[in-house]
Amino acid sequence: MLASGARDERVSAILDAARERGVPVKFCERASLDRAADGARHQGCIGYAVDFEYSDIDEIFGAAQERGQAPFVIVLDGIEDPHNFGSILRSCECGGVHGVIIGKNRQVPVNDTVIKVAEGAAEYVKVVRAVNINDAIRELKERGVWVYALDAAGDDIYSADLKGAVALVVGAEGKGVSRLTEKLCDGVLSLPMRGNINSLNASVAAALGIYRKVECDRNGRVV
Repeated sequence: MLASGARDERVSAILDAARERGVPVKFCERASLDRAADGARHQGCIGYAVDFEYSDIDEIFGAAQERGQAPFVIVLDGIEDPHNFGSILRSCECGGVHGVIIGKNRQVPVNDTVIKVAEGAAEYVKVVRAVNINDAIRELKERGVWVYALDAAGDDIYSADLKGAVALVVGAEGKGVSRLTEKLCDGVLSLPMRGNINSLNASVAAALGIYRKVECDRNGRVV
């Protein structure tokens, strides 16, 4: 959090360093910073950090092997709302997902809010923070994982057989899965909707996709 209007060399250095490392920056009024500092001196800059260890893709495959299961992965393409991210992690843990892959840019990291909303799930679901999620998707495909993007323009997810090694790509709030990422996927799947609004909250879409996969693993292909 940086004070609005602050543009000296010190602030510029912090801003540049944050952008280089993919750290989200929010400009705020002084009153907001005062409240966040809770009485401490902030000098126009407040940083948040969390003691969280990210995993790598090998660890996701290792977790699947330990359970005697085919890898099940969720890839997040630019989820910026920590509440959505936390909710997705909670659904992943409940649905038996072995790991989540996020990018370093345009994606909220695992922070205090994410951990709180996840209700403990962040301790059990492996999270990989990839430099480039498209490269991560390529690696998943090379290792035998079928990758599907969730998008309203895709094929009905209930006509798809999601047994075996699968990754589901969930797009950003309001933006969806990016075009290049979607092209890398083996297919595009949609959740059937009967109302007047043609989109779902990212965390809801992820949860529904996860449990469609659970259904396929339990019962085989269900049409």
